[in-house]
Amino acid sequence: MRAAVFETFQGELQVKQVADPQVRPDSAVLQVDACGICRSDWHGWMGHDSDVQVPHVPGHELAGVVAEVGKDVTGWKCGDRVTVPFCCGCGRCGQCLAGQHHICDNFMQPGFTAWGAFAELVEIRFADVNLVKLPESIDAVTAASLGCRFATSFRAVIHQGKVTAGDVVAVHGCGGVGLSAVMIAAAAGARVIAIDLDEERLSVATDCGADLVLNAGQIEDVPAAIVDAAAGGASLSIDALGSHQTCANSILCLRKRGRHVQVGLTMGDEADPPISMSTVVARELQLYGSHGMQAAEYAPMIRMIESGRLRPDKLIGNTVSLSEACKMLPQMNEFFGQGFAVIDRF
Repeated sequence: MRAAVFETFQGELQVKQVADPQVRPDSAVLQVDACGICRSDWHGWMGHDSDVQVPHVPGHELAGVVAEVGKDVTGWKCGDRVTVPFCCGCGRCGQCLAGQHHICDNFMQPGFTAWGAFAELVEIRFADVNLVKLPESIDAVTAASLGCRFATSFRAVIHQGKVTAGDVVAVHGCGGVGLSAVMIAAAAGARVIAIDLDEERLSVATDCGADLVLNAGQIEDVPAAIVDAAAGGASLSIDALGSHQTCANSILCLRKRGRHVQVGLTMGDEADPPISMSTVVARELQLYGSHGMQAAEYAPMIRMIESGRLRPDKLIGNTVSLSEACKMLPQMNEFFGQGFAVIDRF
């Protein structure tokens, strides 16, 4: 099969002919129809993730068709159109038995713990608990955009953030995760404040349902501006970027008893941001992490997409070939362009 491979961290990605993945008893091999290009892939390419071992094929936001199933797989057959969460569970550990497959003790991540979907074929372990059936109304490119950024934002806002109609939600960072969070919070009936440094991204945030946008580069004190605009502070705040500054701003902009959700990855130079615990204690704030979403929880999100309440297709910036993706991935830290880029030609 054709796949995009890097032999060394921060080295050149090249499209090569490599061996097809071999199906195992519990796995399925998918023909990849589309795969998103995500900043998390960039972190893996940089060497920030200890799960990634070279040579490596990135890609964790995917949609495709089941091409082969292992002998122990009972729920899927060749020809099924599917997507998968970016973090897959084993189905047997304590976390999985409690329904928390996305934080499985024996997790598998295509593009991280195993070769990913910058390829014509990809193997997904523990297929019975990780594949998600796609309705015909959702095309492969849109489905690929769900796997990491959109589904992660859905869980962050709906499950971890416990958003309700009337909440004031601040979203820090209007990349793929942030714009998804803006759209989802607005669909839930919240008043949304979007914060970024880029006017074009803020314009997209407005199109996604933000009631107010703030350019952090033009404001001396971002948390104070949000507290003022929200008449006391946000009830829910999402750090969708993952930096020391956005994490601090997210916590400091909350009203008393407010909820902070950390969904943006804090890695590399931005790892382990300091937290004002005195503020957390004084305001009785609630801090949550959010890491993907398990396959069993996709159905409500898919129903909202089918009904038109959510439009992830609006966040797709462009589609590219596998060769073009090799040039784009090393530049993901530059935050170029608007919306998701998705590979649809292999």
